[in-house]
Parts: sequence; structure tokens; C-alpha cells
Amino acid sequence: MPAPTLLERARGVLETAAPRDKAAAARETARLWRAGDLALGDAVDAPERPARPDEPVGVPPGKVPRRRLNSLAGRSALMHAIAHIEFNAIDLAFDMVVRFARDPLIEDTERNAFVTDWIGVGDDEARHFTLVADRLEAMDSHYGALPAHDGLWDAARATSGSLPARLAVAPLVLEARGLDVTPGMIDRLVSAGDAASADILRVIYDEEIGHVAAGARWFRRVCDKLNADPAAHFQVLVGRYFKGNLKPPFNSRAREQAELPAEYYVPLA
Repeated sequence: MPAPTLLERARGVLETAAPRDKAAAARETARLWRAGDLALGDAVDAPERPARPDEPVGVPPGKVPRRRLNSLAGRSALMHAIAHIEFNAIDLAFDMVVRFARDPLIEDTERNAFVTDWIGVGDDEARHFTLVADRLEAMDSHYGALPAHDGLWDAARATSGSLPARLAVAPLVLEARGLDVTPGMIDRLVSAGDAASADILRVIYDEEIGHVAAGARWFRRVCDKLNADPAAHFQVLVGRYFKGNLKPPFNSRAREQAELPAEYYVPLA
């Protein structure tokens, strides 16, 4: 029986429900790809929805618990929300690979570079999830202890048929939003005396600048293929596929580091 291809293994990550098993499968797939031990393989069908554990229980966004960070319960709730974001981000990255690695907008000469970028993002997200899950356990909690919402995957479903839309919404709206809000969360955790959690968020923040940069780079390349102006096309796609407005204040410094220009997003605020 032939060895699984990269695309088959990436689909396997999406089909893994247990959170730590999913993270481990993501990291091992990335390791094998970087080592040159996997062929890309033929296109495979992406699952409509990734496998999910029984916990956390899904609730509407407004029902997710929010507490002040001056208590352990409040800080645990924040870290649980971060863990849920990182868990979904593993699937977003691997779905990008499974769904779009063979997309005709990616030229054959660029295909391995595209896969390497998004497998690398998925590897980072898996490592981030594990850091936060470990921190939750040190706080006498665990991932799944609190309810969570499915807003990130709603965005993935909405963009499942369009590579430009996925690039616009996932890295350039959702992950870029993380660049806006994470510094404030770090400051509040430091003020609450939780340096360990703040340090984890610093790791996530620094590396997610690179994730947004990857999204911006591939969005520009796709727009070149479409003969589309990147800023104008971004605004069209976000208006079509993303629910709601973009919310200032924006972390313009981090966004500039990621080569995401203000002309993209400020008109949508």
C-alpha cells in the first residue's frame, strides 16, 4: 500500500477530533513535509466540517462566558477562548492546504511554496494550542471546560469555494484582528500578575504577524493572476463573504510589519 501523501495526511488532521491528537498530527505532518518525506499527491476532498470533540459545548457567540481578569476563573476563561481560537486555526490552515493546494490560481512552480507556508502556519497553530492547553491545566482547568462558539468555522464555510475569499477573510481579517487585540490582553494579564499566560500570548502575537504576512503575500499573487487591484478586490471580497464591519482601533504597526496596508482595511471600518 503506498505511503500517504501530504494532502491525505492533511485531510487526516481535519478528520482528527481529539484536540491534542489533532495538534500532534499537524506537527508530525509538518515535520515530514519539511524533511522531504511526503509527496504532495493528487487533490483530495476536504471534509465539509472538521472533526470535533464532544467538548467544548457549542453556543452562540453572545453566550460565551466573559469574566474579569482579576480572578483565576476570569483568566482561565480568557485562555480557554484563546485555546479555542488556536484549535480552530489548526483546521483553518490545514483546510487551506487540502482545499486549495491544487487550485488553478496557484501555478505549478508555486505550489510547494504555497503548501510550505500554510503547513508552517498549521504547525505554529498546533504548537500555540498545546502551549495554551498546558497553561489551562496549570490553572486547574482544561480545554473543553467552558462552552465556545463556532464563528471561525462559519467564516471558513463561507469561503470554501474561493481561494481569494479565504485569503481575504481568514488571515487578513480574522488573524489580523488578533494583532489588534492581543497587546491589550497581554497588558491586562501582566497587570493581573499572570506573567506565564502573558508570555504565551507574546509568542502567539509575534508568530501571527508572519501568518498575516503569508496571507497578504498569497493574496497579492492571486490578485496578479486575476488582474485585480489587491486593495479594491479585498474590499469587495470582505463585503461579500464577511459578516459585519472591521472594528478599529487597528494595530497599524503590526499590520504594516505583515505588509497589510491601511488602504485595504480602513475603508471598511
